[in-house]
Amino acid sequence: MLDYNQPIDRARDPARSEAPQRTSEASFKVLELVSLLWRRKIAIASAALIGACLAVTVGKSLTPRYTATAQLYVDPRELQLVDRELTPRAQDVSGMSMVVESQARLITSNSVLLQLIQRANLDKDPEFGGGDGRSLTTSLLGLIGIQPRAPSAADIKDVQLAALEALNKHITIRKTEKSFIVDIEVWSTDPAKAAMLANALTNTFLTDSRNSQALAARRATSELSGRLKELRERLRNAETALATYKAQNNFVGTQDALISDQQLSSSNQRLSAARAATMDAQARLDQIEANKRTAADAGAIPEALQSPTIANLRAQYADARKKYAEQTAELGPRHPALRQTEKQVEDLKRTISEEIERFAQSAKNDLTRARDYEASLNRALEVQKRQSVQLSQAAVRLRELEREAEASRDVYQSFLKRSRETEEQETLNTSAARVIGEATVPQRRSFPPAMSLFAMIGFMFGALAAASWFVAAEHLFNGAIAPQPTRRARTPAPDASKPQAEAAAPPPALALVEKPLIARLQEADVIRTLGAILATGSGVDLTRVGWPTLRPGFPLTTLLNTLRDMRAAVARRADGKTMPVMALVGAGDTTGRSVTALNFALAAARDGSRVLMIDADPQAHALSNRINRPGKSEPNKFGWLSIGSKAAREIKTVNGISVLPATEHDAAKAADAIRKAIAQARSAVGYDLVILDGPAMPLSAAGRKLLDHADALVAVLPTSLDINDSMEEILAALGGAQRKLVGVVLDELAPATQTRQRGKQYA
Repeated sequence: MLDYNQPIDRARDPARSEAPQRTSEASFKVLELVSLLWRRKIAIASAALIGACLAVTVGKSLTPRYTATAQLYVDPRELQLVDRELTPRAQDVSGMSMVVESQARLITSNSVLLQLIQRANLDKDPEFGGGDGRSLTTSLLGLIGIQPRAPSAADIKDVQLAALEALNKHITIRKTEKSFIVDIEVWSTDPAKAAMLANALTNTFLTDSRNSQALAARRATSELSGRLKELRERLRNAETALATYKAQNNFVGTQDALISDQQLSSSNQRLSAARAATMDAQARLDQIEANKRTAADAGAIPEALQSPTIANLRAQYADARKKYAEQTAELGPRHPALRQTEKQVEDLKRTISEEIERFAQSAKNDLTRARDYEASLNRALEVQKRQSVQLSQAAVRLRELEREAEASRDVYQSFLKRSRETEEQETLNTSAARVIGEATVPQRRSFPPAMSLFAMIGFMFGALAAASWFVAAEHLFNGAIAPQPTRRARTPAPDASKPQAEAAAPPPALALVEKPLIARLQEADVIRTLGAILATGSGVDLTRVGWPTLRPGFPLTTLLNTLRDMRAAVARRADGKTMPVMALVGAGDTTGRSVTALNFALAAARDGSRVLMIDADPQAHALSNRINRPGKSEPNKFGWLSIGSKAAREIKTVNGISVLPATEHDAAKAADAIRKAIAQARSAVGYDLVILDGPAMPLSAAGRKLLDHADALVAVLPTSLDINDSMEEILAALGGAQRKLVGVVLDELAPATQTRQRGKQYA
């Protein structure tokens, strides 16, 4: 057999090459597995029925459970009953979700469950680990008059803890997604008890929630009230210290300001008025003096103009002057009447001057009085300023005492108001949680499921167990030994074109070859059709040419996966070409190579590839003989694609594969025609893969040139021959092209002669 643990080398030990080799078929073929299971169908069916019966028996033996569900609406937005709540509310969505989840966890808290245990007497319920309080030993002791001792507090606590642990297992809390709805599920062996426990748990949680709120408010009220007495005493001390300091430092005044400040402000205002009066008196005196110095009319001052005496004297003076003017015109200068009138004018003028002089003296007296009043106000203001400075220094401490008293007053009032609010909140229920669906008595059990499901599961497991047993037994105890294939020495045929001495020379040692992919083409992978059925009504069908081809619709097998890996390796070797070219070469009968090439193309077409097959064996052309018959050639849209002549045109098949038959020319012309056809197909971009069936072994010069245009090679080794010798023969023929080898297909199909002989036996 072909051993890939060591590289292929012609220079190996002949003795080891002649040693017999045996192989064991360790894996089952799919058809053999189906056949084995079909033979054991009665035993498998019996095991399946037994499994179904056992499963139903187990289901009947299980204790039924009944689940009751109560629905609770938990709204984190509590009722707004007072201005300031005791605890802040959740505002954002994440905060609300956390509140609801926290409330859901509180439902199964130990405090709530212990209250439920005490209310429902679950510590005496056998389902929750309790008892009726009278065991068998207690009853026997009671018959003889011995009363058992009362249970201690530790015993009662242990019983309650056991009931608490059991009750936790009976409760399931589920929160509905994106809502404030909480489902409370409680199961029990008694449906009525399950409903009772679900409703009791809901009511216990709501009661505990209300009690928790009242307890928190009561605790807050107690803490605030305890601080009120201290805050009241602190406020009283602060106010007393403030009043004493005011009395000691003569801080007397109204609510708005001190008396000293008011007096200082009033004195400042009076001083300003006195200064204005002094300036007015000085101005009036200056005007009178100015009029006297300039010999102007002294009666032009405002006081003279406003005086009625001056006005009367001026009127008399005007009359006397008028009379004097008239007498001067009529009488002589020495006339007594004229002299008397002149004397009267002089007397009136002197009287007016004396009156105006009295106005000046009055202005002087007013100025003196104004200056004295201003000086007295200045002295009083200075005294008040000194007192104000002293009070300002004392006011620093006063303001500090006032701030302390004000702060103590604010804190005391805040605590007093908050204490009254929390005291009222003790009796208020601000929770918005409520029951929206009470639990009802369940009509169907929640566990175990229906007996039909148990029977189905048992049937499947029984059948699977029996099938696995038979497969394992067949695999372990009935392994088959493959017959050793016959070996024969193969020597490559001499080339007539070479000299005889060169042909007689021993072949050179082969270089080491990288391990290619290996695929096995077996009888289980193919079906055989009656020969020569080419068409199905719409075109040529390659699965009906009389050769063994892949089973239609057959699931993925190891063969198909390996062929896919080979195509991937071909694509990598093509270095990004849109249409890679691969050639299949083989040893022995060329029909096996052509059958393998056909199945390789069918596998690629099954995966959606557009494949072009070219018969590259101009001597045997087995593929062309099967397909290219009169009346069966049908050119497609690439009908111009041909090899050498119009007779060898491309044939379209119903399998998604196009076939280009071989030409009737010699090997060199046929190789040139194939290269041109490949170039035409690559330029048209109509195919994804080109498969060459050939060339045949031994390679000719034209065949070597054709392989140079191939991107990858796949060797076909018939297992009817020694595959190591066949592989060595192929590698020797390839020479430098062996680096393109990406895969090896082991042809395990029966030879055509045996198939024909078998057909004669069944004819």
